[in-house]
Amino acid sequence: MATLLITGGARGIGRELVKQALADGHDVIATARAGAETTLDDLKASAGGRLSVLTLDVSNPDSIRAAAAVFDRPVDILINNAGIIGPQPQSTLDMDFDGFAQTLDVNTLGPLRIIHAFLKNVRQGDNPRIVTISSKMGSMAFQSSDRIAYRASKAAVNKVMQGLATDLRDDGVTVISMHPGWVRTDMGGSSADLAVEESAAGILKVVTGLTPAQSGSFINYDGTDLPW
Repeated sequence: MATLLITGGARGIGRELVKQALADGHDVIATARAGAETTLDDLKASAGGRLSVLTLDVSNPDSIRAAAAVFDRPVDILINNAGIIGPQPQSTLDMDFDGFAQTLDVNTLGPLRIIHAFLKNVRQGDNPRIVTISSKMGSMAFQSSDRIAYRASKAAVNKVMQGLATDLRDDGVTVISMHPGWVRTDMGGSSADLAVEESAAGILKVVTGLTPAQSGSFINYDGTDLPW
């Protein structure tokens, strides 16, 4: 069994990842913003000590540093899941620029902040893996212009993770980006293709089976490779 650190664990895909990872017998550290931790109380009560919760906000460096300072455990799999959909409006011709900057802060810089803070723990893990939940919407091969701030933030984080995979390859740390599918969550909406349970199950199957040879890949929740 592995130890997983999952950001944005209080709701949506993140909470389902926490739930299913616990059911599979893994130890889980979930992060949540201040005030959202209570949404994990039911899972924590039934986890038999295998679920810990860290309070942090991926857009708040001080909160990340404070959480990392009191955390001293090896992490086998770090899943950067926390993210936002971005502002309205967010088209190329009608943009909320402050909202665009916030989207980049959370979706692109946030995962890198988390990696910097917890890389020492990942390096201590067994077959260490870093997985960032990105989106096919950020693929340069997928030409569309709606939700352009969100798309740009995911394209940017894909490039960051591709570079990180290169920098950590000799250290034996596997790094990938993942598309979770279009999922029926608050972010994805009720008309999305996938139930959150199916997406989370696919993600966990992929990440627990990752090999170093896959580092630098962009992978769909069903295990297929995606174009950058």
